[in-house]
Amino acid sequence: MTIEPTGKTAPERMILDHLNTAVMLFDKDLRLRYINPAAEMLLEVSSRHLIGQQAAALLHCPDTNVERRLVAALSSRQPFTEREINVTVADGRTKTVNCTLLPLHHLDADEGVLVELQQVDRQLRITREEQLLSQHQATQALIRGLAHEIKNPLGGLRGAAQLLERELPDPGLREYTRIIIDEADRLQSLMNRMIGPNRMPRRALVNIHDVLEHVRGLILAESPRGPTVRRDYDPSIPDFMADHDRLIQAFLNLARNAAAAAGVDGQVELRTRVLRQFTIGNRCHRLVALTQIWDDGPGIPESIRDNIFFPMVSGHPGGNGLGLPIAQELINQHGGLIECESRPGDTTFFVYLPLESEHD
Repeated sequence: MTIEPTGKTAPERMILDHLNTAVMLFDKDLRLRYINPAAEMLLEVSSRHLIGQQAAALLHCPDTNVERRLVAALSSRQPFTEREINVTVADGRTKTVNCTLLPLHHLDADEGVLVELQQVDRQLRITREEQLLSQHQATQALIRGLAHEIKNPLGGLRGAAQLLERELPDPGLREYTRIIIDEADRLQSLMNRMIGPNRMPRRALVNIHDVLEHVRGLILAESPRGPTVRRDYDPSIPDFMADHDRLIQAFLNLARNAAAAAGVDGQVELRTRVLRQFTIGNRCHRLVALTQIWDDGPGIPESIRDNIFFPMVSGHPGGNGLGLPIAQELINQHGGLIECESRPGDTTFFVYLPLESEHD
C-alpha cells in the first residue's frame, strides 16, 4: 500500500481518514508522510504543521525513545505493540495510548512504518475509579464489622469501671478507674469517626463556592501566617442538592492536609470546573462539578500513595490517617469520588460531584 502525502486520494487513504484510531505513516528516514484526522485530534496539531517532520520531533514520549522504537521496527520487520505509553500534546498535557508499530516492506509498499495510537486514558480512569470505589466499599464494610465487635466489649468495660469507681473506698484509687473510662471513651470516639455518619445526608440546595469559601475562611483562621490560599472558581456551576455540612467536612479535611503540606511559605489553590457527560465509576453523568485542591508541598510519599484512602495511613507525623477515608466516605454518599495525583511540588486532589440528583 502506497500513501502519498499530496495528490489524488487513494481508496486506502479514504479508509484511514475515516478511522477513529490515530494513524501515522513514517518513511524509512522516519519523516511523517501521512497523518489521519484522528491523529490530528489526538496530538491537537494540524497535519500541515506535521508533514515532513521527524518522528522524534512530533511524538514526545517522556518514557520512551520514539526513534529507537521505530528503527527497531524497521530493522526487525516485525510488528509489535506497547501499552500505556504517555504522549505529550501541544499544550503540555499528557495522554496515555496503546501504540502499535507495523513495518511496511512487502509487495508494492514503500519502506516505512505505520504507527497506530489508541487513546486509553478514559478506560484506565474508569477502571481506576471502579477499583477505588470497590476498595473503599470493602474497607468500610470491614471497619463497620470490626467496630461493632469492638464497641460492645468497650461498653461493658466502661460500665464495669464506673461500678468499680463507686465501690472504691479510697478516692485516690479512682484515678485508675477514670483512666479506664477515659480510654474507653477515646476508643469509642475513634470507632465512631472510622465508621462515619450513620444517618443519610440531609440534602438541600448547595452552592459549591459557598462551601469552599467557608473552608477557605477556616483554613486562614487556623493558619493566619500562611500558606497563601488562592481560588480559581468557575461561576457557571449551578447549585445542586447536597448535605452542606458534610461537604464542608470533606473539603476541610482535604484543605487542612494541603495547608499542612504547603507550610507557612507555600501555596494552596481551590479550583472548580464543570464537566459534561462525565463518567464516575460506571455511571455517566450529564453534569459534574470538579473541585481541585492543589498544594506545592513535598508530595505524598510513593510508599503510601496507593493507600492514602485506607484508614490509619498518614504521611504526616502524628496524623491518625482518618481525614482522607472520612472525606472519601462523605463524597461517596453524594455519588461522587475523590482521586489524587502527587509528585514533589505538585499535589492535587480531584473531587467529582454529580450535579443532578439520583432521580434525574
